[in-house]
Amino acid sequence: MIRKVLLVDDDAAVREALAQTLELAEYEPVTAGSFVAAKDHIRRDFSGVVVSDIRMPGRDGFHLLSYARDTDPDLPVVLLTGEGDIPMAVQAMGQGAFDFLEKPCAAADLLAVLERAFEARSQVLETRALKREMERGDPAARMLFGRSQQAEGLRDRVRAVAPTRAEVLVTGPAGSGISKVAEVVHLMSPVGQGPFVKRAASGLSPEELLRGCEDGAGGSLFLDEVSAMPDATQYAALEVMEKGADVRIIAGTTADLAALSAQGAFNADLFYRLDVMRVRIPSLAERPEDIPVLFRHYVAQAAEQSGIAAPEVTSDHLAALMAQDWPGNARSLMSAAMRFVLGMPEDVANAADLGLSEQMARVERSLLIAALGRHNGKASDAAKALKLPRKTFYDKLSRYGIRPEDYRR
Repeated sequence: MIRKVLLVDDDAAVREALAQTLELAEYEPVTAGSFVAAKDHIRRDFSGVVVSDIRMPGRDGFHLLSYARDTDPDLPVVLLTGEGDIPMAVQAMGQGAFDFLEKPCAAADLLAVLERAFEARSQVLETRALKREMERGDPAARMLFGRSQQAEGLRDRVRAVAPTRAEVLVTGPAGSGISKVAEVVHLMSPVGQGPFVKRAASGLSPEELLRGCEDGAGGSLFLDEVSAMPDATQYAALEVMEKGADVRIIAGTTADLAALSAQGAFNADLFYRLDVMRVRIPSLAERPEDIPVLFRHYVAQAAEQSGIAAPEVTSDHLAALMAQDWPGNARSLMSAAMRFVLGMPEDVANAADLGLSEQMARVERSLLIAALGRHNGKASDAAKALKLPRKTFYDKLSRYGIRPEDYRR
């Protein structure tokens, strides 16, 4: 995002000095000498922050604050105050100003406030963009979040398998959203207008399986954690599919069904019948770059559910989240977002409290895992993509306890 700052001050010398300070800090200043000159820059899609003097001829900083709040209540406005204007500035904070600084302000103080303001603005704009994407996109775009290559690959795979009526096997680690992916497959399928019936396969009797087929007639029957289905029900399921019931079967599992069937622990014929089309969900460890957008989405969702304002998510906090392994995947990230919104103690370390070597090690581990995930666990291809000699690559895998076979589809 271009870091724009709208500078509003009737004193040209002050404007020029502040603009130079911002340019040195790699901001893009836009200057205006009055309310009238500034207001055309203030739009709901303005990607930056407003910095305005309070005392100006004609319409002053209060008028500008009011105009900005009417245009976009989430647009940060930082007010600059003269020596005797502190009570006035405090009043402005109550009216929605992001912060205020006393003139002349030190460059370090201004830049610190702007850094916070841009984090807040970035979070708002990203949440809005995600919401627009959800509203205008297909179910895959609306319900399966992430901007990584792996997330886009997942959406493409769902779009590819959904239009048929063939059985689908959805696999992925615990907490990765198998049930949600199954629902998206249903919604995008020819039977998407019919019911989506979910049944836990564990303890499911043949009679309950048949009732599930009847309930889902004209729609889809999702068998959750199909690896736990009793033997008798496995045979019944195979019989139902061979007879061609009026329901699309979608099965989900966190287990390796191929290995279970090879060991005789799962009906091999049923496995081959279910595995007509497979959708594999990548773990968060394989796509750490998706953690910020997912976490911000879950924070907004949790805040709405709780009826409270969403707290600001700092870059340090996001860096700490990206450094975690997240074995519970999206489910545990969602729980972390709820705790964050409710102000409960976090169970992740702040990145600022970690030493540089620890931060770099965590990031390196995430990149290794992501490369293996992208290349189906093929270590040679992952090493080539990362431009690492094979020995160096394998040494790093050994150091972090990473097994390439864990990332094969």
